[in-house]
Amino acid sequence: MKILLLVIGKTDEDYLVTGIKKYVGRLGHYASFEMKEIPDIRNRKTLSEDQQKKAESFLLLQQLQPGDQVVLLDERGKQYTSVEFSEIIEKWTASGAKRIVFIIGGPYGFAQEVYDRADTQMSLSPMTFSHQMVRLIFVEQLYRAFTILKNEPYHHRGHPAGMQAL
Repeated sequence: MKILLLVIGKTDEDYLVTGIKKYVGRLGHYASFEMKEIPDIRNRKTLSEDQQKKAESFLLLQQLQPGDQVVLLDERGKQYTSVEFSEIIEKWTASGAKRIVFIIGGPYGFAQEVYDRADTQMSLSPMTFSHQMVRLIFVEQLYRAFTILKNEPYHHRGHPAGMQAL
């Protein structure tokens, strides 16, 4: 199974680039993983939000193949614990899915055409993160999911996913 993470635009912050590289490198031990950056839309400052979403959606949809399992990372999506997410990855692997494509949109989200093509939507949190920061959070969670499936010690099952007493 191959996993593709499609993102709009370049990651600008060095600390995010460093973190993403760390987890992408680790993911290589578990799955065929690729993160592909779709270039920012030219002259986007002159476009309305809808025009920008449509232009980005056109470029995203070009990257998809028939049979892809498409997952949008979207604030309106279903939320999962890390363990539940690992179980979903395991289910897709067992189902024979050839390629799972996770998509992080631009700052305004997705046009309707992308929602129509998606198989599911997933939210990483009820909080809002920058679309660049979500990249790091997602690749860490994907890595965590694989370590859970391999019963490796990275994820501590003793308390709910990352919850500490305040």
